[in-house]
Amino acid sequence: MKLNPLVSSLSLYDIANTPGVAADVSHINSPAQVEGYAGEEQLGKALEGSDVVIIPAGVPRKPGMTRDDLFNINAGIVKSLCTAIANYCPHALVNMISNPVNSTVPIAAEVFKKAGTYDEKKLFGVTTLDVVRAKTFYAGKANVPVAEVNVPVIGGHAGITILPLFSQATPKSNNLSDEEIKALTKRTQDGGTEVVEAKAGKGSATLSMAYAGAVFADACLKGLNGVQDIVECTFVQSSVTELPFFASKVRLGKNGVEEVLGLGPLSDYEKQSLESLKPELKASIEKGIQFANRS
Repeated sequence: MKLNPLVSSLSLYDIANTPGVAADVSHINSPAQVEGYAGEEQLGKALEGSDVVIIPAGVPRKPGMTRDDLFNINAGIVKSLCTAIANYCPHALVNMISNPVNSTVPIAAEVFKKAGTYDEKKLFGVTTLDVVRAKTFYAGKANVPVAEVNVPVIGGHAGITILPLFSQATPKSNNLSDEEIKALTKRTQDGGTEVVEAKAGKGSATLSMAYAGAVFADACLKGLNGVQDIVECTFVQSSVTELPFFASKVRLGKNGVEEVLGLGPLSDYEKQSLESLKPELKASIEKGIQFANRS
């Protein structure tokens, strides 16, 4: 975000060490002014006046852990951060990266509803890393230039709830078999696990996630600045399916979500996968809502 020309002021917040990270990042020769804030007593100061808040807070996955295993720790962190957002920058666009996104976005929505600040157009689950992976894996398999590739990814942001629509991928490749499409789908769904296992207990995806988070935040900022036709896949309140939240293509603008776009034509395999993912996604959404309403 320090490299983004649309950022004038960058506030970094964590429970510890943030002033050091802020000093480090502040030496980059781009216009954004950087401040570091640490500890709960400085959270309000960090948030005040923000237009976009990016939340990657929480614990990373370790081998053998699912995103749901992170639930109790990360859900509590998200709940307290969203309570502060409602107080200090209620109109900010909130980009939720903390896993499990399928549950943390509904938690945020409930916290904002209780505070009377909920705006469905301003809350996003960041699923961009699924899109980034789908583009990379598809380009490799279809042997097309990766910079030109686009692949919509719908559903949620965990395991089978991640559904890349390779039937809508551009440039179109006619040389991929059904088996290869299935393998690409599975690799996209398991991309996070691939990194967790390769790091062998030393964390989960951080660099590719930082890239994906920056790509999505840039799209939000462009939308806020009035750039036309900014479309990204993201997990938002949605009526595209019967589920209350769903990831699909969204047009971004000055109010955040300008329009949630439809799913477009799906292949038989994608239709089947969509029906298979719904129960799991529904359960994750309900788990988040229940957690938020517990106290």
